[in-house]
Amino acid sequence: MTDAASVSARSWRASLAVYGDRKLLIVLAMGFASGLPFLLTAATLSAWLAQAGIAKTLIGFMSWASSVYALKFLWAPVVDRVALPILTRRFGQRRGWMLAAQALCIVGMVGLGQSNPAESLTATILWTVLLAFASATQDIVIDAYRIEYLDQAQYGAGAAMTTGGYRIAVIASGGGALILADNFGWAVSYSVMAVLMVLGVITVFLSPEPARSASAAKTDSYADWLKGSVIAPFTEFLTRPGAAVILAFVMLYKYGDALWASMANPFYLDLGFSLTQVGVVVKTWGVSMTILGSFVGGAMVMRFGIYRMLLWGGLAMALSNLLLAVLALIGPDLTALTVVISVENFANGIGNVAFIAYMSSLCNLAFTATQYALLTSFMAFTRTILASGGGWLADQMSWFTFFVATTFAAIPGLLLLLWLMKAYPVLTPAAKPVVVED
Repeated sequence: MTDAASVSARSWRASLAVYGDRKLLIVLAMGFASGLPFLLTAATLSAWLAQAGIAKTLIGFMSWASSVYALKFLWAPVVDRVALPILTRRFGQRRGWMLAAQALCIVGMVGLGQSNPAESLTATILWTVLLAFASATQDIVIDAYRIEYLDQAQYGAGAAMTTGGYRIAVIASGGGALILADNFGWAVSYSVMAVLMVLGVITVFLSPEPARSASAAKTDSYADWLKGSVIAPFTEFLTRPGAAVILAFVMLYKYGDALWASMANPFYLDLGFSLTQVGVVVKTWGVSMTILGSFVGGAMVMRFGIYRMLLWGGLAMALSNLLLAVLALIGPDLTALTVVISVENFANGIGNVAFIAYMSSLCNLAFTATQYALLTSFMAFTRTILASGGGWLADQMSWFTFFVATTFAAIPGLLLLLWLMKAYPVLTPAAKPVVVED
């Protein structure tokens, strides 16, 4: 082995060895808790609605019921600074809020599973909103916990572990939930997911409360609280050079994928695949490929930097949509489905890790929960509002044309990324972003 190859091999081993750190194992478990509720209000729910005979256009607009993900920055300052009775004193600010959100998630899962969209879609929507609110609140505090708990040099690996845990949960709430529903009904499926949520509660009990910056301490007066908790986080971020472009990029980076996400299960079912086939190939095998892509992506972020991996991952995610267009032409062939899902999900894993590491690096530790919630709210706005017309778009054209269109929808985000790389070039997973003016 040449000296260069030996150095490269050692570098890769060092990049992968970080995943054994106890901190990152805690982040992995919290990622699982974060990911478990999401599909139950999104793709899994859309499969249920499609099976119940709800029109595709209405299924697409059901994503509005989860719009609370796009609004979570509104109550993030409360989660960031306000103490909960008993829970905060006993477990700390982050862990106390985690436990409260997880308890509400369990209630929401059971309630949603007991609803019947064919008879009362309104009740299903209300339970969906409740579960989405609880899930979004949990996301606020888990994201803040990760950023405060990890060293900045661990942000890439932390993003990989978060994504890995999240996707393991997706196997359960996606593939597992579909298989359970196919065999035992939707009420049993959602109740089992509620039981799995207890794993998140156990994780909180086994985790330490992260150290927080002095400026994040609770203030005495309401005016001081309002200034320090609500005004300061947004002012500090929004007055940075390039803040508007950064938010636009966050909103559009994954737009191509978001546009077809709520239509994925209706697409597979329209092609002729069964719920069990979708559960095994798409929601289980496919998610395992996302996990693999996440860990590879985390190591690549540490080795090549966030910006480069954002670009490579973004291009891969956009081009993989064309494979779905090819699948639309091939039809219900399990081999073709497996190949397409493998490539698409592996690419998504790489891009998503770089994206999480990028957003984490932008947060001021004095306002972690609020600023990260602001960024992910813009991301969620794309998924829930801008992409809500995906169902209408699918109704207007063939599946082949639809997936070609989603490929082109990724272009604006990539163009904004190229602008950011030129205007603010110094950005590494080991340091805060350094702004370089033109």
